[in-house]
Amino acid sequence: MDSHIPHGLASASASSSKTEAILPIIQKMQSVDPAERKWACVAVSNLIQNDPSTRRLLQGKNIVGALITRLSDSEEEVLIEATGALRNLCIDGGYDICAEMYNKNILVPLKTFVPKISNTLSQFLESPKNARENAQKLVYEFADNIITILWCLSETSNKALNAVNQISLVSFLMSFLASREKLPLSTVTSAAQCLYILTDDNPPAIDELKSNETYILCLLSIVQADNSLNRKGKDVSDERIVTLRVLCSGVLRHVIPIRPSSIAATLDIDRDVVIPTLQPVLSSISLAETSQCVQELIAQEDSFPPLEKMTLKHTPKSDHKSPTELQLERLENRLRTVQISLEILTSVCATLPEPEPELDGNAHDDGPEDEDMEDQEDNGETENDKISSSENTKSTSTAYLPTLVDPLLPLIQPTPLSFPPLTGGVSVHPPTTSALSGIHICAMECLNNIFWSLAAPALTQTQQRSTALDTDSGVKVWDSVWNSLYVVGTEFSGLGQERRRELWYLSVGVLWAIGLVWKGLLVPNEEQIRILIQLYESTSDPVVKVKVIGTLECLAHHPQSVDANQVVSNFLLSLIPGSIQSTVTPVEPLLQAVSAMIDLYSDETMPYDINFRQGNYADALAASIEPVRKVVRGIDRKRERELRRRGEEVRDNLVAFVGYRRALLL
Repeated sequence: MDSHIPHGLASASASSSKTEAILPIIQKMQSVDPAERKWACVAVSNLIQNDPSTRRLLQGKNIVGALITRLSDSEEEVLIEATGALRNLCIDGGYDICAEMYNKNILVPLKTFVPKISNTLSQFLESPKNARENAQKLVYEFADNIITILWCLSETSNKALNAVNQISLVSFLMSFLASREKLPLSTVTSAAQCLYILTDDNPPAIDELKSNETYILCLLSIVQADNSLNRKGKDVSDERIVTLRVLCSGVLRHVIPIRPSSIAATLDIDRDVVIPTLQPVLSSISLAETSQCVQELIAQEDSFPPLEKMTLKHTPKSDHKSPTELQLERLENRLRTVQISLEILTSVCATLPEPEPELDGNAHDDGPEDEDMEDQEDNGETENDKISSSENTKSTSTAYLPTLVDPLLPLIQPTPLSFPPLTGGVSVHPPTTSALSGIHICAMECLNNIFWSLAAPALTQTQQRSTALDTDSGVKVWDSVWNSLYVVGTEFSGLGQERRRELWYLSVGVLWAIGLVWKGLLVPNEEQIRILIQLYESTSDPVVKVKVIGTLECLAHHPQSVDANQVVSNFLLSLIPGSIQSTVTPVEPLLQAVSAMIDLYSDETMPYDINFRQGNYADALAASIEPVRKVVRGIDRKRERELRRRGEEVRDNLVAFVGYRRALLL
């Protein structure tokens, strides 16, 4: 979130307006007076709010170590405020802060708190009248802080996750969900968030959850509740209920397949539970309106009272927020719920059916078309960048996928707050910017999985044709992705612009998949072809280069666009050695370029085939056979077995294709 801030204490000090406030905080953190220690913990939380420079300055003064020391404080309120400050540091600082906490052994005190919280929680639930209301509030707030720190640590590294696994948190977290009607919704939601993180491709947590039928039914009852948790005196429209349902649906998806003995095993979790929960969430928000609202709130926001006015007698709590800050937080939470929904849906859409050979009655029995078709199918099967999610074994029928597209298209359109300013500097509200860019990327990943699933060669020709016949839909999606990219812009190499680049690299894969689904039906645009070629030349990533080549090939298949076909073909030939190649092409893009030329000109009856004949492409490709053979021989058969196999198939297809086209000229 703060990658635009230069690293180092000197730069942090220069860019922070609160340098002078740091020393008093560090001094009071060690004070013998508990009121001063509490004040110092609260001050940390208030100073770092949306202020990465000050946070880095505090980090340089070992604020993390100082706060961890306070976790053994004898004063309850100091302990709670210390966990609150650490929680806020986790959320604001991300991986770096969490890694530092883990390395400084924060888990040692944290794991002692878990059984203590469990015991106190049980006492409160059994005899609520015997506990002071203030005591309950403190315990729930403390539990919320601990759970949030644990979920942040779980995302830091495999080492941290393995250490968290040793605490066996599943039963602890499920106790909050099971008692949801008697507990604060914020604490219950934090427990669900932690469970969602823990069960994401983490066998120990998954197995522990799946082993208990009661846990599964509890999650299911939350998701299927009628937007209400029967909370007496509570506002059932609270958006955190929506967040809770989304998180629980994500947990259920993480643990499928459900054990056959479970009642829940009779459900299709994707079709009956997950998708009906997520679809309304995705269509319930306007990113443009949310962005506008945030800008208006920032403009009218009153600054937090200066540090010198925070007296020891009237110390605000670490969770003290102005009405404007609370509204901003609600908007951010809503955006985060949409982002989580998209993460889950991306997994649902990661559907790559088992490849099956396509039969074409018009194909030559032993001509290059068949061989090229096999080559293209192999490419679809082995190109590991096509499916963003690794969970391709958890799939729903491709029949559902087209219905999910329309709600996603508005979510890929950037707003004025989606990325940090190109001119440098910080977003007016970094949490909103982080959430918005995250939504765009997740939505694009989801589209990526949908269209690669629809383009998969295992789909029958009937399914492919029924999708492709609706040309208007293809044009709509294609234009929507490009509209997003035009707003993102092509300037994404600067510091802090990593999300712009990530969105571009994802989008070109989506364009390729759309091009495959509607191959030959999308009319090429001269400017888009130019931008794609520029993208190829500007990136050093061979995977992105392959995506660009694939997209350009699909555009060149439009029968009537002879000029566009020529531009693309000449570009492809420039990548192939032995023809008119001007630079060295990495192996994978080279193989993709050769395959693209074969695929484009396997049907000599196409109107654009005139380019092949007039451009003497057969001679150029014939000259490339030996150089391609040399490149393929250079692929290590042991280390890159799949790439070597792919290269050998492309080489053989090239030889057969050149022979076929030259025979036509005789």
